[in-house]
Amino acid sequence: MDFIKDIETLEAQYGTPGEASLRKVARRMTPAYRRWIMTSRLCVLSTVGPEGTDATPRGDDGPVVLELDPGTLAMPDWRGNNRLDSLRNIVRDDRVSLMFFVPGSNTVIRVNGTAQLTVDESLRGRFEKKGRLPATVIVIKITEIYSQCARALLRAGTWVSGDQSEGLPTAGDILAELTDGEVGGESYDREWAPRASKTLW
Repeated sequence: MDFIKDIETLEAQYGTPGEASLRKVARRMTPAYRRWIMTSRLCVLSTVGPEGTDATPRGDDGPVVLELDPGTLAMPDWRGNNRLDSLRNIVRDDRVSLMFFVPGSNTVIRVNGTAQLTVDESLRGRFEKKGRLPATVIVIKITEIYSQCARALLRAGTWVSGDQSEGLPTAGDILAELTDGEVGGESYDREWAPRASKTLW
């Protein structure tokens, strides 16, 4: 199997990018991008660190980020499993990427930039939910914003395929498999939803 080893060979395989794909890039929030991102309740945060890359879904019951100014976004870090993979990466390498989704739309909005973590009390307070504050807030300086071609979501039939989860392994199944039954199983799945509902924020 041959692999592409240089940019010239890669570009020759694909040709010239379309004009729209180059002109859609903004360096900060615009009215259209702002409206789109503030509608999104789900994004994927990608980071990079010494051990490699990491991508994690981030969701909320309203906008998943807050605009601090046209060049800066803030994302609360709510309770999770405390692995801290993305946060460790940000502390050691500030490069981040975000992909924002809105159900029903095949458009994806992408943001590239740099990030830092803060425990600033006033900023954390802006995300207060049910008397709880996020442990930290990720502050993202925008380098570029652009819309992603819709073909991937169209090919996958993302919003028209219906629920395809029946029969898939659950988190409990996966844990049980990886730990020879020491962790996970049906009891894990049964107990997880009530436990998680108490610690969403």
